[in-house]
Amino acid sequence: MPKLSHITDTGDAHMVDVSAKSDTVREAVAGAQITMDGATLAMIADGTAAKGDVLATARIAAIQAAKKTSDLIPLCHPLPLSKVVVDLELDPDLPGVRIETRVKTTGKTGVEMEALTAASVAALTLYDMLKAAQKDMVISDIALRSKTGGKSGDWTRGA
Repeated sequence: MPKLSHITDTGDAHMVDVSAKSDTVREAVAGAQITMDGATLAMIADGTAAKGDVLATARIAAIQAAKKTSDLIPLCHPLPLSKVVVDLELDPDLPGVRIETRVKTTGKTGVEMEALTAASVAALTLYDMLKAAQKDMVISDIALRSKTGGKSGDWTRGA
């Protein structure tokens, strides 16, 4: 098993020192989905959810979450994000919403956690915006899809 970079030889958690690393362009894509009844999905499509514009709120929440990741995940470095894109696709076959987030920076460490946090918070916000209509929605498939840049190079799920 590879050595975990956030754990010292004595087993203590610590923030990794990235000061000697070179700045490179880094990008990560993550995804999630939330499944719901067709009637709940129709409320999103029709714009009739009681709390307002569900998709716009989830998109803004996801962007804010990406920017605040280091405040939420204890050992993450604060990063200057240069791009956060949140795609929300209504999918009647689920039924539900498919979420994809894309985060980019130029820095010494990657943005995988920012992309994952954004996808997670988008799903949680969708749940919050719709819970009055349906409490048994399911958030699932939160996963990193790809990352580029850095010493470890590019990676794509399933490749």
